[in-house]
This record gives sequence, C-alpha cells and structure tokens, in this order.
Amino acid sequence: MGDLLVSLIYSVILYPIIYIFPAYVANALPVIFGKGAKPLDFNKKIAGKRIFGDHKTINGTIAGLVGGIIVGYLESVMFGLGYLFAISVALSIGAMVGDLLGSFVKRRLDLKSGHGVPIMDQFGFYVFALIFAFPFGNMPSLYGLVFITILTGILHPLTNVIAHRLKLKKVPW
Repeated sequence: MGDLLVSLIYSVILYPIIYIFPAYVANALPVIFGKGAKPLDFNKKIAGKRIFGDHKTINGTIAGLVGGIIVGYLESVMFGLGYLFAISVALSIGAMVGDLLGSFVKRRLDLKSGHGVPIMDQFGFYVFALIFAFPFGNMPSLYGLVFITILTGILHPLTNVIAHRLKLKKVPW
C-alpha cells in the first residue's frame, strides 16, 4: 500500500510539477527582467495596432527563455531525467509563444497593454507550453495534467497579485 501511495504522489503531483516548472519560470521572469527594456515589437504596428505592446520586451523574452531552460537543465541533472532538458526548451519556447500570442490577440481586440482577459491570461502560456512539449513525450499522466491545470489556475492569479504588491506589475492580473 505504501509503495502505491508513493507512486501515486509522484505521478500525480511531483512529476507534473517538475515537468511544468520550466514553463512557470519562463512565464514569470519577464515580469522581473522586462521593465524599461526595448519592446519586442520595436513599436511596429499591423493595421494601425501595435503587434504586442510595451509590456513584451526583448529583455523579458530572453530572460524567460534562458531562465526556463536553465531550470530545466538543473532539474534534468538533479532528478536524473536527461530527457527533461529538451522538454524544458520546448516548454519555455511554448510558454513565451503562448504569452505573446495572447498579447497579439489583445492588441487586435483593441485592448490596452495590461488589460486582463480571463482564461487566456491564466492558461495561454500553459497550453502552448504543453503543445510545444508534446512531441517530446514523457507527459504527465492524465491525472497529473488535471492537477497542474488546477495548480496553474490557482498560482497564476496568486503570483500576479504578489507581483503587483511588489510593484513589479501595474495591475494584479
């Protein structure tokens, strides 16, 4: 019974957290390292609307990618899961693409930078991270995916409120 419980905890909680953590880091670091940096879209417009807006910066994007990849590398070494490094690269790229796509869609909808869009803001980075990582296999179990989806739904707004209180973000979403 004890081995079964340990196995369940690992497959449903621990491995899914280890797996998705590089995407969480990639999504969080631009808030810290993107302030005052050059906008990723270089203020360019499509049909009179900014591509991404001021909040998506070169420094933030690079910090997110590099940070997620470093965390994935460290995890792969710490946990002896060599395959996790390639997955962390895909997760980090996917997280950034999902976040940028969300900003792109918001600009097309004439929403200002920083305007919150429920679901898309909380899960855009997460969904694209999983899509990019899927071809590499070793995904968490279905129950593990359910767990990290719920966890993401809780952590994303909570970390945004914390970032707002620390004055890292202008808005708490």
